[in-house]
Amino acid sequence: MTDPEQIWRTAYNHPGKWDDVFPPASMVELFEASAAAHPHAPLLDFMGRKYSYAETLDGANRVACGLKALGYGRGDRIGLFLPNVPHYVAAYYGILMLGATAVNFSPLYSVEELSAQVADSGTKLLFTLSASALLPTALKVLEASALERLVVGSVAGALPPAKSLFYRWFRAKEVAPRPHDPRILAFSKLIANPGSCDRVTIDPERDLALIQYTGGTTGTPKGAMLTHQNLSANARQVARLDPEMGKTHDRILGVLPFFHVFANTCVLNRTVLTGGEIVMLPRFNAKQALAELRRTHPRSLPGVPTMYQALLDAPGMKPSDFASLRYCVSGGAPLPAQLKEEWERITGARVIEGYGLSESSGVVSTNPYDGPNKPGTIGQPLAGTRVRLVDKEDPTRPPPPGEPGEIVVSGPQIMKGYWNRPEADAEVFVDDPFGEAQGGHWLRTGDVGTIDADGYIRIVDRLKDMIAVGGFKVFPSQIEAVLYRHPAVKEALVIGLPDAYHGELPHAYVVLDGDAAPISGTELSLWLNAQLGKHERVSEVVVRESLPKTMIGKLSRKDLLAEVTAS
Repeated sequence: MTDPEQIWRTAYNHPGKWDDVFPPASMVELFEASAAAHPHAPLLDFMGRKYSYAETLDGANRVACGLKALGYGRGDRIGLFLPNVPHYVAAYYGILMLGATAVNFSPLYSVEELSAQVADSGTKLLFTLSASALLPTALKVLEASALERLVVGSVAGALPPAKSLFYRWFRAKEVAPRPHDPRILAFSKLIANPGSCDRVTIDPERDLALIQYTGGTTGTPKGAMLTHQNLSANARQVARLDPEMGKTHDRILGVLPFFHVFANTCVLNRTVLTGGEIVMLPRFNAKQALAELRRTHPRSLPGVPTMYQALLDAPGMKPSDFASLRYCVSGGAPLPAQLKEEWERITGARVIEGYGLSESSGVVSTNPYDGPNKPGTIGQPLAGTRVRLVDKEDPTRPPPPGEPGEIVVSGPQIMKGYWNRPEADAEVFVDDPFGEAQGGHWLRTGDVGTIDADGYIRIVDRLKDMIAVGGFKVFPSQIEAVLYRHPAVKEALVIGLPDAYHGELPHAYVVLDGDAAPISGTELSLWLNAQLGKHERVSEVVVRESLPKTMIGKLSRKDLLAEVTAS
């Protein structure tokens, strides 16, 4: 087998040691270096209003000084309950300048979900917006938790003047914060200072930059502790993949939510590092995304597979809408081969599949931008990253020859551990069985896969998603891959449900393509089972109008299982 380490060493001309490739650097250093090099270049384009690097840096400095004046400092956890708006970027970097730790919260969280993670992280102050979908939730959490303060921004204030008036008058309902409540502060008042205050010294390898909660595939979400070096290394790893970096203006369409680790690294951190420009959208809407593609002509669009499908299906879509795109990075879920082919044929842009986790700061591996892409794989490990396989039952030893194994990862982007969860750390980290991990241990991903002779990794399934059928292990993603070969199937999920005789049986759920010939679930089941091993055959195929998705648009097996078992 070809040694992937030799591939990385040749490709990136480095001796394989993390520090030689990615010396310790704080996120603040990277931001300030880009601002010094490109002070007047646009960093953010929000619905037509542009914010330069110098302007954004000034805003972040004002956030840091405003927080310091309120008594916050090194190590304090400060939350971001925000969509993709300029407030997010200023608050994110301002928190880091303070030496505090940012905590990302999804704007889709319920009061119960937000309260639980605020309590778990010990978040003291929360940034949010006066939008009707956010502020009422934040106010309830303020009353029912140890949260001390809210800082409330206005979307209308971040828009160009004409759009701001339109937004205020016709489109959005903004909620007025409670008057005279000392716990609630307007974002504009927080930053009403010169932005000059004493700065702390940040240790990139020790100081936490971000607590990023896992998606909670099973059980309660855990907070991954990511240091400045974890995030800055991953941004540098991702940026150096692009063969055109530094040769052209780096404009990226930022429709993935910044509160998710994928966008945090592949849209925000990586673009700030390169001095590029982010065209921001508060949330993904296919019609709006197409309009921004036409208006701004970005060269890159990171997304999840459902996003690419929605853009292709959008009414009024023309291939010329995508003319400026060169590279599209897909993550968060497996990319169906037919979607990759259709996207590249219609748009002319290459779509590159990658892989990562919250615990890895976002990215572990990708297919190359230029060079062989192997459909169905998650590519090769990033520079400075080692990926190996261990036995699915015993992670201290390799898998049997020729068998898939659990994927374990070691690299500079791997988290410090879980927030206040030493028992979870003991489960997710395995001592170095290979004598290779420079960090001393490997991260268990929970994903089962194979590695071919060229170092390309293929995920077979998740350990926790495997279905036990009469003693046999069935991988739902393999059944889903067969379903996707049928021209009528647009989306598919397979889950295991209890069975008195077999223990569990696979059940399939699909959404059909409206343009394909009609087909029933029974007909699909007969077609599917004819191509599967006896132990893999599904009990049924259920046709649905939709399938549940996560906050970034990825199909959610966990939520589907909860829906089905609750009914």
